Amino acid sequence: MIAYVLHSVQSTHEQTSNAVLLHKITDSWGGGGKVFVLVALISEAVILFVAAQTGFLGGPRVMSNMALDRWLPSRLALLSDRLVTSYGIVLMGVAAAILVATTGGHVGILVVLYSINVFITFVLSLLGMFRHWTNVRGQAPKWRRKLFVSALGLVLCSFILVSMVVLKFHDGGWITLLITGALVGLAVAIRRHYRRTQEILKRLDALVDVAEMDKASVPSVRPAMIPNGKTAVILVNGFNGLGLHSLFAVTRLFGDTFKNYAFIQVGSIDAGTFKGVQEVQDLERRVAADVQKYVDYMARQGIYAEGYSAVSVDIVEEIMKFAVAIQQRMPDAVFFGGQLVFAKDSVVNRILHNHIVFSVQRRLYTEGIPCVILPIRV
Repeated sequence: MIAYVLHSVQSTHEQTSNAVLLHKITDSWGGGGKVFVLVALISEAVILFVAAQTGFLGGPRVMSNMALDRWLPSRLALLSDRLVTSYGIVLMGVAAAILVATTGGHVGILVVLYSINVFITFVLSLLGMFRHWTNVRGQAPKWRRKLFVSALGLVLCSFILVSMVVLKFHDGGWITLLITGALVGLAVAIRRHYRRTQEILKRLDALVDVAEMDKASVPSVRPAMIPNGKTAVILVNGFNGLGLHSLFAVTRLFGDTFKNYAFIQVGSIDAGTFKGVQEVQDLERRVAADVQKYVDYMARQGIYAEGYSAVSVDIVEEIMKFAVAIQQRMPDAVFFGGQLVFAKDSVVNRILHNHIVFSVQRRLYTEGIPCVILPIRV
């Protein structure tokens, strides 16, 4: 408590000293001093405005990439939903308002929070660059120089970060560490939740064995499309139990209503694939192979099917491109997507799941295309 009082007195003294200094400048320089102070304040405001705009431009994109890697809710990765990155912008705006309200707009705390997090960003970025040049050593030209620069920057920024945390710990540094640590913990918890859900979904992969029990080869003469027949378009994400569950649900519920089938899969470019041309090409081949497995399975059943595959950072927009093309060729097409239904529903499950399929459904309804959501109990 005594330390806090002394810090408050010191902060008040510093603010008073700054005010006295500005007053002396304006008195000694006359009108020129007032102009100097005005220019200085306007310059600071412009710099802060540009910094804020940079954060609001880059922040939602970073959150989108984190959502693709399942560190944040998947809805943040829907770049085409609600005017591109509006979810991230709204989230950042709300967080900024809460931060200003809780700190009372205390400039000292906000500046310390900003400074520490900026150097945390620098350290992580340089650590990533250091790791990159270490992994590609001997392959890239001038890799030693780039590795040295990354290492030097990493050491300097780490020293500044540690020094700032130690020196400003009682001046708002502990609040910064608390807030940043809480956000990191939240991201880790979200990641673990998605991994647990993925493990649960693997139980449905038994359907893959059922589908592969039919060892008959794909007929050389494939079934032809029935022009006047209805078409079921199923959104899948790999040749797995989840996609087969949707397929079997359609055939069970609608019987022989649909004479043609189409399968759409869009692979997401996340941190695991966005490393180079080769990784993206490998992802394209995997996605195309998964869709082809559905087409071959339907061919063995004597039913016409076709597949559409692509890779993109904007899954919803890519699906809509395929949807419009299919609707033009097959006006009677009906789209189907799966919705995860948990045994114990909760707010967390509603926030973290099913946003892609619902976003696709809204876009399809806007285009006048029918879409049915099938429940998948997990």
